[in-house]
Amino acid sequence: MLSAKVTCNSHGQDSSYFLGWEEYEKNPYDEFKNPKGIIQMGLAENQLSFDLLESWLVQNPQPMAFKNHNNQSIFKELVLFQDYHGLPAFKNALVKFMSEIRGGSVSFDPNNLVLTAGATSANETLMFCLANPGDAFLLPTPYYPGFDRDLKWRTGAEIVPIHCSSINGFRITKSALEEAYKQAEKQNLKVKGVLVTNPSNPLGTTLNLHELDLLVSFTSSKNIHLISDEIYSGTVFSSPSFISIMEILKNKNLMNTEIAKQVHIVYSLSKDLGLPGFRIGAIYSNDERVVSASTKMSSFGLVSSQTQYLLSEILSNQKFMKTYLSENRRRLKERHEMLVKGLKKSRIACLPSNSGLFCWVDMSHLLSSNTFEGEMKLWKKIVYEVGLNISPGSSCHCSEPGWFRVCFANMSEETLNLAMKRVKGFVDSMAKQNNNSGHQKFMKRNSRRTKSLPKWVFELSFHQREILANER
Repeated sequence: MLSAKVTCNSHGQDSSYFLGWEEYEKNPYDEFKNPKGIIQMGLAENQLSFDLLESWLVQNPQPMAFKNHNNQSIFKELVLFQDYHGLPAFKNALVKFMSEIRGGSVSFDPNNLVLTAGATSANETLMFCLANPGDAFLLPTPYYPGFDRDLKWRTGAEIVPIHCSSINGFRITKSALEEAYKQAEKQNLKVKGVLVTNPSNPLGTTLNLHELDLLVSFTSSKNIHLISDEIYSGTVFSSPSFISIMEILKNKNLMNTEIAKQVHIVYSLSKDLGLPGFRIGAIYSNDERVVSASTKMSSFGLVSSQTQYLLSEILSNQKFMKTYLSENRRRLKERHEMLVKGLKKSRIACLPSNSGLFCWVDMSHLLSSNTFEGEMKLWKKIVYEVGLNISPGSSCHCSEPGWFRVCFANMSEETLNLAMKRVKGFVDSMAKQNNNSGHQKFMKRNSRRTKSLPKWVFELSFHQREILANER
């Protein structure tokens, strides 16, 4: 006999977000081995600046060889047992890096930082700390599909959507927050907090000052928690600049208040440095009880000492990190523009964005029907016929059909150009089919009208007959 956890279907693995990955893995694109394969555009991975990191490693070989600056081996120190508080050198380097990303506007206390095995673990750990099974968190839509797994599967927590609209660029409003809260109450769910991603995944936009003020005001008035997932904070490549929730607390003189204790930050090096395989995540909280409990829970998903040591050396090199952040942002901006311009050639528009590793793309005009069934039909065509794995908006719980998340930083320029050629070919073929279909309908309708036309009309050229029929 197996547990209910094994037999339940609440993991979210059956989401089209994950199904697209499965189809890609069955038929992955390769320039030489499989040139007609599926191109992976559903993976938010930053592969644009590996050369910078690799160059640093070549110039600084000691950390990879487990040696210190005196070229002495520290292998024994790193492989023996370390407690779950983490290496002080790494935590100090990480909080300084977090401050650097925010332009030095705020500072972080390493004692309030808890290391986790990636942001997935950080978000789940916070759920365990802040919510009981059956309690709810409010999330603005569209949101990262993995949250259905990360926040709910093992914790038993629930998600209630804050429905945002394309009318205002999917911005968070007071009315949307209040409506989500009421919906939770109608479902007899106790709301324990709001979770936002800033910058947004999948929108690629940063929360503005009004939204952040609104979130702090709303959560404090309801006496609930606010989690700000800021794992894309270092990817902001154009204005407006990134504003951390910590800056709002500081500017409102709330840093040493009870309100600040209910605000928590999730961070990771998976996106900003492109290191998802290193599994480096963190929770930052001003509540010592949350820090204590999540530190204990982190023993189920520790970051290895070797990884911490290597990253402490990289992050501590401030000159290199400034160069890296600047160049990485430049490359992200350039690649973002490539995608936007490429889609524009196919008459496809993107939501204006300034951050992230993806664009939020409007393909609603390509739907066979303005429904989520129509969205899934189009998505399947794009995956199987066009050979691109993109994420449908319905997997992100978007309330409007026809939106898709398309990633641009996990491939070469050549592959992105090929993807855009495939999109254009697909859109052009659809337009041609629609024109032919329209022409056939026109001819069928026209044939019914010929009986009422004068005899002399049949002596006109075919082109003239069409013109006359239109005029009638």
